[in-house]
Amino acid sequence: MVPSVTQCLPPHPLPLTNDNTASLTHHHHRLLHHLTQCTSISHLKQIHAHTLRTSPAQHNQYLTLFLHSSIPHDLDYAFRVFRQIDEPNSFAWNTFIRACARSRDRKKHAILTYYDMMSGATVRPDKHTFPFVLKACAYLFCLSEGKQTHAQALKLGFDSDVYVNNSLIHFYGSCGCLDCAREVFEKMPERSVVSWNVMIDALVQAGEFESALKLFDEMQRSSFEPDRYTLQSVVNACAGLGALALGMWVHAYVVRKCGSDVGNGVLLNSSFVEMYCKCGSLEIAEQVFERMRKRDVSSWNSMILGLAMHGQAEAALNYFARMVNEGFMPNSVTFVGVLNACNHRGMVSEGRKYFDTMIRDYKIEPVLEHYGCLVDLLARAGFIDEALDLVSNMPVKPDVVIWRSLLDACCKKNAGVELSEEVFRRIIESEGGDCSGVYVLLSRVYGSAKRWHDVGLVRKLMSDKGVTKEPGCSSIEMDGVAHEFFAGDTSHPQTKEIYAILDAIEERLESIGYVPDFSQAPLVDELDDGKKQSLRLHSERLAIAFGLLNAKPGVPIRIFKNLRVCNDCHNVTKLISSICDVEIIVRDRARFHHFKRGSCSCMDYW
Repeated sequence: MVPSVTQCLPPHPLPLTNDNTASLTHHHHRLLHHLTQCTSISHLKQIHAHTLRTSPAQHNQYLTLFLHSSIPHDLDYAFRVFRQIDEPNSFAWNTFIRACARSRDRKKHAILTYYDMMSGATVRPDKHTFPFVLKACAYLFCLSEGKQTHAQALKLGFDSDVYVNNSLIHFYGSCGCLDCAREVFEKMPERSVVSWNVMIDALVQAGEFESALKLFDEMQRSSFEPDRYTLQSVVNACAGLGALALGMWVHAYVVRKCGSDVGNGVLLNSSFVEMYCKCGSLEIAEQVFERMRKRDVSSWNSMILGLAMHGQAEAALNYFARMVNEGFMPNSVTFVGVLNACNHRGMVSEGRKYFDTMIRDYKIEPVLEHYGCLVDLLARAGFIDEALDLVSNMPVKPDVVIWRSLLDACCKKNAGVELSEEVFRRIIESEGGDCSGVYVLLSRVYGSAKRWHDVGLVRKLMSDKGVTKEPGCSSIEMDGVAHEFFAGDTSHPQTKEIYAILDAIEERLESIGYVPDFSQAPLVDELDDGKKQSLRLHSERLAIAFGLLNAKPGVPIRIFKNLRVCNDCHNVTKLISSICDVEIIVRDRARFHHFKRGSCSCMDYW
């Protein structure tokens, strides 16, 4: 219960003469004490009103105290208090700017208040002002305003201040200006661990994973000890690259060198779960998850999304049930994982059910990603008409990803050339749709229909529009070193041995009656020999051959490919896993495939 004003402040006004300084000091200290004990805006207003009645002459000097105390309770009230201060000092300006920058919906006010400070205040911004303003600019992607703030910081001589520079790196990184962030970082005369962290994180957020890991290496060589924020960014970079060895090193580092407050951190452990899932080590991901002392919704989401990515639909749905039973409220991301799990297994009725459950039971409004999952699920399962109806009736505009999934389904389900051509037209009309992948899909439709003349027309259309086929690229990590292969690559030092392995595999495949699927090479010369040669030199086959040459017995070969695995390579990889008695794990653009003993975890559904 909130104590009354008469209980917490003197009942009579203090005399305001020069002889009672001690009484005023005592009153000031009591006011400070009661403000620190304040727990609600109503209580604060009572204290404020009492101060106005008892000490009107000193009210202005107390306003900064009331400003600071009101911010956690009511930002509107804080604003009114701030406007009553005749000449705010830098502490008052910074207090209000910081409050706005940290608020949910008043970040723009941080920038506007900073402008007021610059234009009419008697005090100048200091090293504390700029980080707060830049934080708001970063969140709102206000590039122009942030650059002006940067210029003002330089003008006032804060170009060497580590805190201001750290904020500038974060601001430029958030706005996608990596070159500017790097320039600030490189020019810093002094750096802190935070400086390295914000630069590494900016690179990770931009997908520059290799650059982030190189900078992490440089950080260590510069004698800076990584903290939990460094490690989390590095783990995310490892996840993006599929760098399992380095990710395991970071995990071991945390166990060996970090205290329990870091090692048991929910955020870091959730990142480890995600990293192991994305690096193809699902068993370790589950071990980390099950050993977590505390979990949040993000932890469950990482596990559900990871299982879905690996095609473990039943396990993903079991984790979802556990999550709900343990009292966690699923969010929008959770249902992306659940719908993806249904999608990768073709569980149409379950997908429909969870989509309805999301809306009906959890009041979550579907966004484009949810619709995309359901459309892809329906189309790939052969319900193309239903998928098209959903696209026509959904309240959001379909993006190029949805149209591409429809075209891919049309290709795989032989839905008809006319329908495929219509979907292709929709893709080309969509923003960002004029890319090589859609032309390849249409050419496969024509290739499957033996319409090779139309395949040639697609090839000519690509040439006329300057669209080049995205080259297939596969990477494999061996002893902590990543090796990249492009289709038809001959640049690797072990090229001779790799091609010898491919020749040996080719002979074994022919001996067991393997017939290439030429529809997967429709843009290649129409002669079968040309198509066959193109297929056997796909990037993942080169990576697999390299893995067979160098992997230790019993260790899975892990491949990461930038494109989706084609039908022919999928069939060949199954056969290789049987012929060579090796487990091959392939992460393509869409999901993971685990090949073992002649079969794939996707059950030939992808």
